[in-house]
Amino acid sequence: MKLTKHHRVFLTLIFAAATAIVVYFMPRDNSRQYNYEENRPWSYPLLTAPFDITVYRDSATVKQMIDSVEQTMVPIYRRDKAQAARVLAAVAANDSLSPYIKSRLTTAVERVYSNGIVDQSTAALIARGDLPEVKFNENNVNVSHSTARFLSQRDAYARIDSLFVTPADHRAFQSAGLASLLLPNIAEDKEATRLYHETLIQPIVAGIGVIQKGERIIAQGDIVTPQLYQVLKTYEETLKRQSNYDRSRRLYTIMGQTLLAALAFGLLYGFMFLYYPQRFRQSSAIMPLMILTVVFFVFASVVAGLIRLGIYTVPLAILPVIVTVFYDSRTAFFVFVVEVLLCAIAASFPLEFIFVEMVAGTAVIFSLKELSRRSELLRSAAVAFLAYVVAYVSFELMTTGSITTLSWRLVGYFGINAVLISFAYILIFIVEKLFGMVSVVTLVELSDINNHILRKLSQECPGTFQHSMAVSNLATEAAHRIGAEVQLVRAGALYHDIGKIDNPAFFTENQHGVNPHDALTPEQSAGIIIRHVTDGLKRAEKGKLPSVIRDFISQHHGRGKAKYFYNTYCRQHPDEDVDPAPFTYPGPNPRTREASLLMMADAVEAASRSMPDHSQEAITALVNRLIDTQVAEGLHNDSPLSFRDIREIKECFISRLRSMYHARVSYPADVKANHTTETATPADGTDKA
Repeated sequence: MKLTKHHRVFLTLIFAAATAIVVYFMPRDNSRQYNYEENRPWSYPLLTAPFDITVYRDSATVKQMIDSVEQTMVPIYRRDKAQAARVLAAVAANDSLSPYIKSRLTTAVERVYSNGIVDQSTAALIARGDLPEVKFNENNVNVSHSTARFLSQRDAYARIDSLFVTPADHRAFQSAGLASLLLPNIAEDKEATRLYHETLIQPIVAGIGVIQKGERIIAQGDIVTPQLYQVLKTYEETLKRQSNYDRSRRLYTIMGQTLLAALAFGLLYGFMFLYYPQRFRQSSAIMPLMILTVVFFVFASVVAGLIRLGIYTVPLAILPVIVTVFYDSRTAFFVFVVEVLLCAIAASFPLEFIFVEMVAGTAVIFSLKELSRRSELLRSAAVAFLAYVVAYVSFELMTTGSITTLSWRLVGYFGINAVLISFAYILIFIVEKLFGMVSVVTLVELSDINNHILRKLSQECPGTFQHSMAVSNLATEAAHRIGAEVQLVRAGALYHDIGKIDNPAFFTENQHGVNPHDALTPEQSAGIIIRHVTDGLKRAEKGKLPSVIRDFISQHHGRGKAKYFYNTYCRQHPDEDVDPAPFTYPGPNPRTREASLLMMADAVEAASRSMPDHSQEAITALVNRLIDTQVAEGLHNDSPLSFRDIREIKECFISRLRSMYHARVSYPADVKANHTTETATPADGTDKA
């Protein structure tokens, strides 16, 4: 079957959209040519300097040295020599003071200013011992001076006040108004301190050497020491400045990323086209794979940009879990490979990332055959964590030859990753609702006979319910044999006849002696029988059953006929050209292996109930006749069922029906022998029946 024009357009659009989104979120910072960490080995080839590179101290050393400077640096202060003169002039100009008081005040003021007066905040630093000395610029030389003799304004005033003891002298002193005149003559020179600080810091942040052009920077396997780390950062920053104007380089980068993304998605398309052509022709099968791949890539890219090595917290292994649930493990593995290759672009250590993720993802796929219980997902999360740790440790030992370089932070990231994997149920539920897909978990829930629809079927149509159970067992066994989706067949078989709930008495398995069809014409009877398909679809839609279950209801008779009433009508009207339309089911014919399997099981199980002879020959003839008739009528032409599948199904049905209707041993009647006193007891002591 060729692709329709509409589907080709759809595939092209979703391919282009996915590629554009992935390219948009790919990292393009030209300043990061390499991904590396301090104290880890350099994983790239030999790197030589393409230009002269100034070598600087590493950031940790610079910070430590600057902290030391700031702790030991003595600030620069200046002395205002004119301040004492201003106070002395004010005292001399005060006519209310006697010459004696003026003389004493002049001497006291000169003394406290010679010691030095500082503001209250500086005095507090001195009192706490935080400022034991200061520097004064004397003849362009910074000279240290002790602060032990410095006085605060309050202390200076108190010291002068203590010199005037008598009440008269004290009153005269107070009238001088020294409280407002004694201002600090020593204060910090902030500009000089700043310049002094810069002169101390400059040698620390300045370069300590030069790597000449062509000289080796680092070779593969070398440990990235703090100093080398700083050299590499300098190299990248210089490279960034030189390449900022190079727009063509950015254009080529985008072109390369576009080709890479297109190649990855092209591989995915090719895989689906070659190995799953039926799914490739279905938009509903391709679109979820593309959307999930893009969403996980965008999430991984964003996290990698926000957190160093944070990409390892992204639960990429959830992707194969979801794909395994809705598709199969082979598709899950290939999609996961594409996802890991795309995400490696955003990883700090691409080779390590690919190795670790591939080991963990493969382990999860192997551990998860069919997600039908929550415990299986928890087990897969534990397997993922163990695989992550083992893969990481093995890679680290291989590349560094030491266990001391292992990062416990990274192990913690693996733990976060595993915990997030255990929440895959939430994403599975979201995918089901967004794309109308059905997981095994949902099918298991639908197969519960306590479901309200199945409970109503068992109450209203007990015969139909037993028939559905028998068809389910028969079809499930055959599904195992041919490799079909067992849980899907089981659920579909249980619901395929729910339309009979509306008219239970018109179906043989629910009748008890009275047949309402006796009062109807063949056309009327056929209409009622056929209507159980449309009634079933209405009930399924009302009960919000998934579309795959509704497909079983509509396809389990396909475009077949209600043959009993069709043949009855033909016998009643031998000379009439009978129109088969009133006796034909609405269909469509089965389109999947599972739907074909259900159609066969439904016909065989129903017919086997009315067989008078259940010998192997009779069962074999019945199965072959019914299935061959369906094939001859073209009811399975739209199904991918193979002749080998049909042979396997026949053999399975025959074996199963023989077990169901096997002949039982005929037990003799319990005859009580009349024992007399002359009857002897058997020698072995057994009681023979």
